[in-house]
Amino acid sequence: MKRRNISLTVVLSSAIAVLPWSAIAANATPAPSATAGAVYAVGEVKKIDVSQGKITLKHGPIDNLGMPGMTMVFRADPAVLASVKVGDQVKFKADKVDGSIKVTELVKSS
Repeated sequence: MKRRNISLTVVLSSAIAVLPWSAIAANATPAPSATAGAVYAVGEVKKIDVSQGKITLKHGPIDNLGMPGMTMVFRADPAVLASVKVGDQVKFKADKVDGSIKVTELVKSS
């Protein structure tokens, strides 16, 4: 009888200990996207290809992606590309979208 009581006590204690965590997990809100709190990276527009939805930027570090400064091609929406021209100094945010890195925000630097 003692063995049965001890086993039942262990099982109930384990279940009670897990309950608060499962309640927290069930009510958890999803984390914001990486660009929501991301700091702007800085760069210079080297090339724009509106028909392909691409922009080449010579940029500094992109902290939210753990990327050092370099020159590379990014995907971007045509509306984003229309706001800049080759040679512009820009601030931008980028994130991984559908398997590629995409510029999600882009503004001319003042």
